Amino acid sequence: MSAESTPEPGIPEEPGTTGPRHRAKGRRRRTSGKRKGLLIAAWTAAGIVVLGGTGAGYLYFKLNNNLKSVDIDQALGTDRPTKVDNGSENILVLGSDTRSGSNKKLGGGADDGSARSDTAMIVHVYEGHKKASVVSIPRDTLVDRPECTDSDGTVHDAASGVMFNSAYSTGGASCAVKTVESLSGIRMDHYLEVDFSGFQKLIDELGGVKVTTTKSISDSESHLNLKAGTHTLTGKQALGLVRTRHGVGDGSDLGRIQLQQAFMKALIDQIKSVDLFDSPKKLYNLANTATKAVTTDSDLGSVNKLMSFAGGLKGIGSKNMTMVTMPVQYDPQDGNRVLVDEAKAKLVWKALENDRAIPKSATEGTATGQADGVVSAS
Repeated sequence: MSAESTPEPGIPEEPGTTGPRHRAKGRRRRTSGKRKGLLIAAWTAAGIVVLGGTGAGYLYFKLNNNLKSVDIDQALGTDRPTKVDNGSENILVLGSDTRSGSNKKLGGGADDGSARSDTAMIVHVYEGHKKASVVSIPRDTLVDRPECTDSDGTVHDAASGVMFNSAYSTGGASCAVKTVESLSGIRMDHYLEVDFSGFQKLIDELGGVKVTTTKSISDSESHLNLKAGTHTLTGKQALGLVRTRHGVGDGSDLGRIQLQQAFMKALIDQIKSVDLFDSPKKLYNLANTATKAVTTDSDLGSVNKLMSFAGGLKGIGSKNMTMVTMPVQYDPQDGNRVLVDEAKAKLVWKALENDRAIPKSATEGTATGQADGVVSAS
């Protein structure tokens, strides 16, 4: 997806230099601490990059080499939903919890090189790029995963009644996109992914994110211990908050999504409040961290393209962003899993396809967590 275009900057200078239904076996809901979601931090990364795009502040080629990209279009071919030409954009944002490298000590678990997409959000940017809707997809949703081809060209068989996040662990980004498009019937224009360590570093580089909690949150598995009150979260604390599942509420993935969405709004407000232009060094550090943190589709796989894309999003604040969870109901055969509420979900997908607001009726009577209102922006 290319957001409203902005002029591409020249190559700036680095500060301080003079040069240019198989049923997946379930875990008990309150004991799943080692693989937790990350949120939409890739959106943050894009925002940080564009903030540095209007003036000098970093070395273009170094930042360009930081970026990783995946050719989604080549992997998926032409068997995809048709792009709706109404000025809107759809982005699939995934939080990746690879168990290798620097993520191992952050997320726990075996260093087996595997990864899951425990946080998935469809970000729909409306025509005019002044507002957006975000639809979170619970990782515990049982879906029919379509046959898909990964970025190496390996074909993966379709599977029925498997957890949504198995799509990413099976075939990576392209299979995750294919599964989301199969669920929604909507084409994903772009893909953004961020991992544990990248998320934590981004928050620290921003100087933390200020939130208020109405209840104490204590979760040894996500390394979080917050008393009720106002906090400026460090990267480690922020990661713990978006990962926590049984630290507050009913211990469900749906409750965790409520925390993630609240934190996301606080994060967006924080980015908008930071005056990066007072410190070229801080601006460079943020851009360097952001470009190392994200993986994009190949259409966004350069700094100039990512900056141009993000430039079309910078007018969207938390107040003109609607956040919902994909309509689901608990699986009567397994309370640790959820099933798509097809009738309600159709209202969501139809609204996005037609670039309209998601109706309140789409989420009425669906399964929800019990963490709503626990976290808010300060």
